[in-house]
Amino acid sequence: MDLTKMANDRKLYLCRRYFQAGFALLPFLWAVNSIWFFNEGFRKPEYEEQKQIRRYVIYSGIGTLIWAVLLLSWVITFQVNRASWGEFADNISFIIPVGMP
Repeated sequence: MDLTKMANDRKLYLCRRYFQAGFALLPFLWAVNSIWFFNEGFRKPEYEEQKQIRRYVIYSGIGTLIWAVLLLSWVITFQVNRASWGEFADNISFIIPVGMP
């Protein structure tokens, strides 16, 4: 999709929808939103809807960073403690490693 061919109010609508959809446990949409609309929010000449687009881009970027930190924290915690968690770790694992760590 080419954003240059869209009206400014449609850009704002699409940016807002991507931001709202990210709350449905889809942080990838926040990442897409912050990258896709960055130029519209920060580099284009001023227009009426730009302030709102800028706000959604910033919030989407913050949401993406929070999700990334949480996911990385969980992965590190699980990898470090998997062996000591015993059967619980085996039950939540998709692939159960063979042998002792």
